[in-house]
Amino acid sequence: MFQGVLPALVTPFTKDGKIDETALKKLVDFQINNHVDGLVPVGTTGESPTLSPEECEVVIRTVVDQARGRVPVIAGTGANSTEKAIHLTRKAKELGVTASLQVAPYYNKPTQEGFYRHFTAIADSVDIPLIIYNIPGRTGKNIENSTMLKLAEHKNIVAVKEASGSIPQMMDLIAQKPDSFTVLSGDDNLTFPLMALGGKGVISVACNLVPDRMSELVKAALKGDWDRARQLHYSLLPLFKGIFIETNPIPIKAAMAMKGQINEIYRLPMCPMSDANREILTGVLKELRII
Repeated sequence: MFQGVLPALVTPFTKDGKIDETALKKLVDFQINNHVDGLVPVGTTGESPTLSPEECEVVIRTVVDQARGRVPVIAGTGANSTEKAIHLTRKAKELGVTASLQVAPYYNKPTQEGFYRHFTAIADSVDIPLIIYNIPGRTGKNIENSTMLKLAEHKNIVAVKEASGSIPQMMDLIAQKPDSFTVLSGDDNLTFPLMALGGKGVISVACNLVPDRMSELVKAALKGDWDRARQLHYSLLPLFKGIFIETNPIPIKAAMAMKGQINEIYRLPMCPMSDANREILTGVLKELRII
């Protein structure tokens, strides 16, 4: 169920800073109409750290209702408090999500045993598939493969969004994991190499903008059409670099605004990108005929 291309959805805001439900519904349909394999709202790309619990519910409910069962919805309900993560995951299940994305606890930097107990407690408390999100660049701590392999033994822990940036770590995990456990890329630019090593897709930022191209890349890789997948990877590589020229989700929201999909509105501490970087990003988007 959890393979292919899964967009990490941005959260669009109105000009007065509220959730833009109309724009969000359009984004859901845009993604589904371009053959994505699922939707991932209220993750880092969705500016979840600055959304209130009530706003998270609005986003999740809107995405679930608009998706209407056409694709799975995997809601970001992680937290650096185990009790809070359990509460958020229970609420998301009530709202009808298919699964939950659980980020590694950030700032408090657990030990490996702490990671194991945290995710196991959530998996034991809420009977819903969990995708673990390993992103040490944001959380400050890497989930080591020995810990991930122990977690993969739990019936409710079904996949990892792997964004460590370490190909050796990803390769060793794929080599040792059980067949029931899926490794997904958490970085657009590593989707092709990870899938060549046995990964099954990506939770993608770029997909917000070009779901058709990302879907084609991932589907080619899943079919073993490596020449086509490689060609698509290199054609999109300037975009992958451009949308991370500043902290995500600043560039992707700027690009989507240039394309007319959303208002370019952020929640502090996210703020508009510098003029110099905006010029670079605009050039990339024009070169790839996105705008």
